[in-house]
Amino acid sequence: MDICKLDLHMHTTVSDGTDTPKEILARVREAGIRCFSVTDHDAIKSAMILREDLKKDDPTCITGVEFSCRDDYGKYHILGYGYDPCGESITQLMEKGHAFRMRKVKARLAKLKEIFNVTFPEEELKTLLSRDNPGKPHVGNLMVKYGYARTKDEAIHEYINKAKVKSEHLTPEETIEGILLSGGIPVLAHPCFGDGNQLILGEELKERIDRLVKMKLAGVEAFYSGFTEEHTLPLLELADQYDLYVTAGSDYHGTNKTVKLGDVGILDLSREIPGLAAFLKDVNTIN
Repeated sequence: MDICKLDLHMHTTVSDGTDTPKEILARVREAGIRCFSVTDHDAIKSAMILREDLKKDDPTCITGVEFSCRDDYGKYHILGYGYDPCGESITQLMEKGHAFRMRKVKARLAKLKEIFNVTFPEEELKTLLSRDNPGKPHVGNLMVKYGYARTKDEAIHEYINKAKVKSEHLTPEETIEGILLSGGIPVLAHPCFGDGNQLILGEELKERIDRLVKMKLAGVEAFYSGFTEEHTLPLLELADQYDLYVTAGSDYHGTNKTVKLGDVGILDLSREIPGLAAFLKDVNTIN
């Protein structure tokens, strides 16, 4: 696959991005990205939409998804690539993750009302809960609209994050298995970043990768918009050691984050990166 620019981690309005799938395809074209993947949280709807919208000469598109997982050792984001979007196992995984998200947003709305007396008109709540995957940014925007906060970030940090509720999560084992059973490649997203501001490096990073490889993790996102050489180089060494695929992504969310489309950190495609070359060779593409 002849690639001069790629971005394998981005989000649309199907989860917590601000661009629709059609809009993000237009932005990908404009940015000159030649290979991309939309990885909405716990949602595969974008893959179905893009499959209908892609034209013959469009950039190469890979089916993508990002699942939030947790076990006794911590929190993980597992990316799934190249799966069959009609696959039963990926659909079941998506539906389970979506149900967890819906229960959490309803509990969070109740907690905001209880602690801060934050309430919204019934029609706004219906619209919010009819979204594919409502989350913190959507609630934060509503808080700004109704005068509870000046900015979305203020709403999230000063109110939503303090209205703590019990969370349900997929386990990394079931997530990796579900991706594999639908013909996909499971990849650990931004491996050096854990829960909140947690930074995972050194032996802790190796132990985490080792645990997940035993669950049949197949790759690591070694190139990422927030990474420097301190993060990327150890991941490339671990990818070589464990014979893992390597991916690169920006984590673009439109205006919900300051990350630019196509910003995948220190990736230099003028040199050979075996794990990335292997991934691009082996992954299933939409077009």
